[in-house]
Amino acid sequence: MVTLAQTGMRFAPDTRFFLAMAIVMALLNLLAFSFFAIMGLSTFGAPLYVHVHALTFFGWVAIYVTQNALIATGSTALHRRLGWFAAAYTLWMVLVGTLTTAFTVQRGLAPPIFTPAFFLVMNPLGVACFAAMIWAAVAVRANTGWHRRLIYCAMAGIMGPAFGRLLPPQLTTSPNGVVVLVAAISSFIVIGMVRDRIRQGHVHPAYLVGLAVVVLQWFAFDVIAKSPIGTSVYRSVVADTPGAAKPALEKARFPG
Repeated sequence: MVTLAQTGMRFAPDTRFFLAMAIVMALLNLLAFSFFAIMGLSTFGAPLYVHVHALTFFGWVAIYVTQNALIATGSTALHRRLGWFAAAYTLWMVLVGTLTTAFTVQRGLAPPIFTPAFFLVMNPLGVACFAAMIWAAVAVRANTGWHRRLIYCAMAGIMGPAFGRLLPPQLTTSPNGVVVLVAAISSFIVIGMVRDRIRQGHVHPAYLVGLAVVVLQWFAFDVIAKSPIGTSVYRSVVADTPGAAKPALEKARFPG
């Protein structure tokens, strides 16, 4: 028991940080989607696939907070068992995210922050990058420093929908809107890097890997969306649907 107590004391600062940030991310997601509902920009009358998507991704947020809480309370055995379920769950997220994106562009409802082609590329590949980081974290789970930081970076990487709803539309729909969004997402990783620098005197390399993945993927989205392959895939997905009337590389206007 003394050994466990000493181990808990040694890891307590990191444990508190990751749990606190998990709660902050969860609250930001809740605030963002509640704000859109209050403003009438989203509704419970949306198609079923939208609700499945919302439940799926909020389910991940709940898993992420729970996993950090289990570590904070010393329930490492349950944390490990739930971890395998969480890793498998990310594959479901990739499937749901991809289908939801396709259905959305077919209805001509891509968010005004992005061009329809960019949105079609961004969501499936973004969730795939997220899942890849989670599985990488599982692969290095014996190294706690890498494990928890890679998962933290992966979670930061899917905060785009929350920031897209919370940031002023004048910023997100501007020519530099994607840059603003990426900066907001990356701020979580930068916070972790600064904390490492202050507490340990150096930045853990997991943050550098996570930041590189989170930032560089957006450049890849843009290149693919504007390429002949990207526009061709977009036209194929929206063929014979209302989305076909939306130009692949033209943003919609922000509602209201």
